[in-house]
Amino acid sequence: MAMTLITTNTSSNASASAFTSSIDSTYKLYIFKFIDINPATDNVNFQWQVSTDGGSGYTSLTTTSTAFAAGHGEDDSGGSLGYSSSDDLAQSTSAITICSASGNDADQSIAGELHLFNPSDTTYVKHFYSRVNNSHTSDHVQDAYGGGYVNSTSDVDAVRFIMSSGNFDGTIKMYGVG
Repeated sequence: MAMTLITTNTSSNASASAFTSSIDSTYKLYIFKFIDINPATDNVNFQWQVSTDGGSGYTSLTTTSTAFAAGHGEDDSGGSLGYSSSDDLAQSTSAITICSASGNDADQSIAGELHLFNPSDTTYVKHFYSRVNNSHTSDHVQDAYGGGYVNSTSDVDAVRFIMSSGNFDGTIKMYGVG
């Protein structure tokens, strides 16, 4: 199946990057690609939220998710692989963490993607998964994985990306597949 670029958001010192149109029944899969996302604040989480009212509100839908990450030090110090309990949600309306503790040095950024399945379906919950590579605040690379579902049969029609604190620079592209 072919990917179709729908829109590109390029942010500079932005508090959010929102996609408030073109998430509809045209595609069964939407992929968001993150390119050189750099937070203004050190040690923050890159997160996302969904809306059912075109982006007027983002905190009403419950989500269940899980996360794990692999890491390796910039100075070749120890590797790690583990469950990220602080990044998962259990029927929560909080923002969904894509990756945690991102650094804001000039050479640090986030790159990866989020897959959101069938957001317009009004019968089933909305499944998702993400994989990103980010420069952790403690100068190690982190390969972060997440997945779960938005526990709602409502039509999801908007998505926004935020940092847990502060603004960010970078590009996010939204594609439709199918």
